[in-house]
Amino acid sequence: MRIFQRPFRTKKPKRLMILGLDCAAPQLMFDTFLDDLPTIKSFMQQGTWGTLRSSTPCITIPAWSSMLTSRDPGELGFYGFRNRVDYSYDKQAVVNSHSVKFPRIWDYLSAENKQCFIAGVPQTYPPQPINGHLISGFLAPNTQSAFTYPAIFKQEILSIAPNYAFDVKDFRTDDKFKLSQQLFDLAEVQFTVLKHAIQTKAWDFFMHVNIGVDRVHHGFWRFHDPEHRAYEANSPYQNTIRDYYKLVDLQIKQLIDLAADDVAVLIVSDHGVKRMDGGICINEWLWRNGWLAFKTLPIEGAITRFDTDNVDWSKTRAWGMGGYYGRVYLNVAEREPQGIVPQSAFEEIRNQLSAELQKITVPEVGQLETKVMKPEDIYHSVSNIAPDLMVYFGNLHWRSVGSLGHGAYYTYQNDTGPDDANHAEEGLFIFYDPATTGLGHAMMDQQLMDIAPTILHHMNLTIPHDMRGKVIQTT
Repeated sequence: MRIFQRPFRTKKPKRLMILGLDCAAPQLMFDTFLDDLPTIKSFMQQGTWGTLRSSTPCITIPAWSSMLTSRDPGELGFYGFRNRVDYSYDKQAVVNSHSVKFPRIWDYLSAENKQCFIAGVPQTYPPQPINGHLISGFLAPNTQSAFTYPAIFKQEILSIAPNYAFDVKDFRTDDKFKLSQQLFDLAEVQFTVLKHAIQTKAWDFFMHVNIGVDRVHHGFWRFHDPEHRAYEANSPYQNTIRDYYKLVDLQIKQLIDLAADDVAVLIVSDHGVKRMDGGICINEWLWRNGWLAFKTLPIEGAITRFDTDNVDWSKTRAWGMGGYYGRVYLNVAEREPQGIVPQSAFEEIRNQLSAELQKITVPEVGQLETKVMKPEDIYHSVSNIAPDLMVYFGNLHWRSVGSLGHGAYYTYQNDTGPDDANHAEEGLFIFYDPATTGLGHAMMDQQLMDIAPTILHHMNLTIPHDMRGKVIQTT
């Protein structure tokens, strides 16, 4: 168990259930699908709801950890699933539970002897001790792994759900029929375990994150959104996203019905969703614009991953990484092994590159609405190795493509498989407490880091002074 200062009780403790919906979109839940979501609609009519500004970057990792620690990604020290280990060119590591150096909300609650049940929350593999039960999130490799705390809990899960899964195997696929089946099967098998746990485990704090909402967006957005460039009208999949939201709404109702009447409910998402128009081939662009040099030039039509061994570092000033946002690094003298950007000119050259990135245009589209950020400008502090520049291409309608051989610096094909959607900067929250119900009211533009102090406030625990968020006033 992590050791840190214990909060103290101020009032009678309360119970809370958090239902996380990865990538759930305010425009869908609060508007487009609302009449199909009676449970959500009821909570909104009686509780507090609104938009929730995500972390920067607005991706699953680091967003959930930022939410649950009330620390920004700079303090956490990770900026995506994979991060540079050191200033060498090729060493990266995938983050896991050990990467989170700050207490998460269940750590504070465990220290106060609160019983916690945690399932499916990102960055909980490998499982760490808590006061209660934990099922790892989607980074757990398989059910042969040690994916629970306590370890023996694994046997109980597999006895009631032998086909338990953490995620769909491949959400970037052209086989939409199979993907749809996998997504609904995933929701059902995880729900089976949740129903079992809510009835058989003692808990004061219950939290589950549904990763399927994110996957259904990435897999089926073009069938839903008429503004998507690949929109297919009257597709058999036109209602797949709506149907998935309806299933989630039903499952939420059934979980609430199984819980006691005094349990408060917080529904929350880590970011939202928007259509993906294409990708900017960041390394192709850097190469074509004189920032990056290769020993052997990319061959048009032969798509290959970016290989640091093929870079001529003696002539390279910058390189980038693919993902839902762009990460760009300068090749800095006395920092990188073969750096050529003088430290005295670092800021000047970084500003130059930032300006050029913001001017990127795409034929038939024009200049993209691109946002370029410096980590030290957006974070309280910067830990580990952050990108020198963080780039939201086309206001996140365009992703960053790291591979080479596209024959251009932009592409309409995703290099990691079919993907219809990118992330949006606004997620959502809905807070319903049967003890304080009344007319529902909106509180828009809250921030992701506000969730942890709001939880502690609700459960009558003192909020650590160094949390970055503030309490959302839900009464």
